[in-house]
Amino acid sequence: MSYSPRRRTVLIAPGSDERKARKALASTADEVVLDLEDAVTDKDRARELVRRILSETGRDHGVVSVRVNGLSTPWAKDDLATCTELPALASVVLPKTESAQDMIQADHALAGTDIGLQALIETPLGVRNIDEIAAATARLESVIIGYADLGAALGRARSAPPQHWLAIQDRVLIAARAAGIAAIDGPHLAITADGRFRQACEWTAALGFDGKWVIHPTQIDIATTTFTPSDSAVHEAKRVLAALDEAEAHGNGATQLDGQMLDEAVAVAARRVLVQARER
Repeated sequence: MSYSPRRRTVLIAPGSDERKARKALASTADEVVLDLEDAVTDKDRARELVRRILSETGRDHGVVSVRVNGLSTPWAKDDLATCTELPALASVVLPKTESAQDMIQADHALAGTDIGLQALIETPLGVRNIDEIAAATARLESVIIGYADLGAALGRARSAPPQHWLAIQDRVLIAARAAGIAAIDGPHLAITADGRFRQACEWTAALGFDGKWVIHPTQIDIATTTFTPSDSAVHEAKRVLAALDEAEAHGNGATQLDGQMLDEAVAVAARRVLVQARER
């Protein structure tokens, strides 16, 4: 299984603030999401600003996506229409996705383009319907947990540690893996790159998530490092696959390495490490 593009670190920047948007596009984040939704009051101006910036920068940054306004708002139709005209746009992030029908509607709006979709899961209904959402369209590339709105709806404290989100994180992760798409952890609800931020990254990386949204450039390095396999992990994955290839050449479905049994399940994990490291 492979995910393209890689989204270890996704930096979100307001589409209404040219300075912050351009600074984000010049960052080392794997992906930049220009936001037309949260904290954007003049929607028309933000839409045109994003159009101008992307027309000027083109593919200079690499992976650029746009978060549109929710389908229930009066701005969604114009947002999606604008996205179909943007050069080098990787995907559209759909906020407050709650059903497979939301995905299908957005898919139809992007018809005739190769623009991907990402579903931001921010409501209890979205969590409940995550399996259907993740499988709704081949255009969908990832699902993302939106902690702020979801936490407010659940009555969960903004200071809740990562462990308090385990049930929802696993639910989203399993749905993503079953659909063959990426699972991205939502933003830490603070702009600091401190120990709590590092803990949140390490927690979801260990669970199996592919990357994390960040809301400040100072958080990029920690998230990128955390969601990139170490050199030793890459080396070990290559050893595992080489041993299994040799066993298969001799007609064996399993073998041993350093006293441990290797089989296809171990191979799946090894291949995922190499995909994350972009070794395969």
